[in-house]
Amino acid sequence: MVWEPEIEELKLRREFAARMGGEESVAFQHGRGKLTIRERIDRITDKGTFKEIGGLTGAATYENNKLVNVKPSTSAIGLCEMNGRKVVLNGDDFTVRGVGSIGNKAGFAQKMAKDWRLPYVRMLDAPGGSVKTFETIGRTYIPTNPVTPGIEQLLCQVPVVSAALGSVAGLPAVDACLSHFSVMVKGLSQVFPGGPPVVKAALGIDITKEELGDERTQVFGTGVIDHLAESEDDAFEAIRRFLSYLPSNVWEMAPRIDTGDDPERREESLLSAIPRNKRRAYDAYKILEAVLDKDSFFELTANYGRSRIVGLGRINGYSTGIMINNPKRLGGSMDVAAGTKVIRFLQLCDTFHLPMVYLADEPGFMVGIEQQRQGILRAGAKMLTATLRTQMPWISVIIRQLYGVAGQCHDRPSGMFKRVAWPSGHWGSMHISGGVSAAYKRVIAESDDPVAKEKEIEAQLNLLASPFRTAEAFNIEDIMDPRDTRPMLAEFIEMAQPMLQSQLGPTSTPYMP
Repeated sequence: MVWEPEIEELKLRREFAARMGGEESVAFQHGRGKLTIRERIDRITDKGTFKEIGGLTGAATYENNKLVNVKPSTSAIGLCEMNGRKVVLNGDDFTVRGVGSIGNKAGFAQKMAKDWRLPYVRMLDAPGGSVKTFETIGRTYIPTNPVTPGIEQLLCQVPVVSAALGSVAGLPAVDACLSHFSVMVKGLSQVFPGGPPVVKAALGIDITKEELGDERTQVFGTGVIDHLAESEDDAFEAIRRFLSYLPSNVWEMAPRIDTGDDPERREESLLSAIPRNKRRAYDAYKILEAVLDKDSFFELTANYGRSRIVGLGRINGYSTGIMINNPKRLGGSMDVAAGTKVIRFLQLCDTFHLPMVYLADEPGFMVGIEQQRQGILRAGAKMLTATLRTQMPWISVIIRQLYGVAGQCHDRPSGMFKRVAWPSGHWGSMHISGGVSAAYKRVIAESDDPVAKEKEIEAQLNLLASPFRTAEAFNIEDIMDPRDTRPMLAEFIEMAQPMLQSQLGPTSTPYMP
């Protein structure tokens, strides 16, 4: 064989790459309860589909011009399949130290995802920048990164997913947010702009990396990370499931899955799902189970902004965005956290041309001094604007209430907007119970029995609150039997498909993470 020596060298170089950072580094990674990049690739991809790009990249050591070792690059990139569809994968190798990212492999992968219009998945396990770099290159440098430019376009064109699988700091931590879906692992992951030594130097505060950036702050506290996984395998399954609802890019329709669930199914439970007593809560998840295809709901950002439940589901096999207020959290009212979550969700569904289903029970914006401090008015303005900017077909089913400006965020001036109500629906600019004391303050005060007078006025106004009176004025398009909700939604989603087809391509409003 003419080229046998070179083929042998190629084999040797691939063996070096497979060793990653060496036995000790791999053992250290396993000792911390973490998988290596090669193990992660094997578990997140369809078996045998990963085709590595730049696998020979690394820092080589020679003795007398003979290859002794190659320390691989700190990232592994390539093409793979997930759920039978092609994906660009980029993963950090934490076992390798002292090499750095050679040749901008992450930037290459990002550009590849954009140009081939393929989903982009990052597996992050990197500490970010280091002052040691200054010694290596003999100078400091202006903070720029060749990877970042272009991400603003990528987010508007293909699904981008980030998994934080260790202590992720600096630019990799920001990369976790530059995505449509992010996940971290309970007890394993931390995400922060600067770690404990940086915090100590800047603020004089001693803090652990767990206190600074584990799930307590990033999932439950701030909603920076969308999903909390119990293990790395759980994280990989969440990523695969998230991608299954979305198209590979904005020029394609989302895949339809045969769920085997009858679109004409009528659930008797819906007839009594909403208590007649307006102060009683109910289980919003049971309503979702009744109207969506069985076992198809995938909740997003479940542990943040919990007064609104948002997620992806299927109706007659079609991917659908779905929202419902959660009366067990703040009575279902919109606070700053829920508004932030909903805005991102609306952008996601609009970007990838998914129809929107909103099961509305909105009592209004959350009131009180704490929400005032957080800027609930500006947050509400952003929420209203985000709703009006969407273009996808949208249906709102008013299952209980709509009040105030927050109640307006169910609506859009479009012929592709549909609105119906259950008989349990009631609405207005403000609640009768709270509005009477303000609007009739003088009448109540001048009466012989103010308490009785207030109750009398409330009773009179409540007679006017029947949803049928609103229907008489065509202020609500229809009032329906709750048991007909799923068949009606299935018909709407089917009707929406040609319109979604006509909207394919980037939307006029760019996606903002």
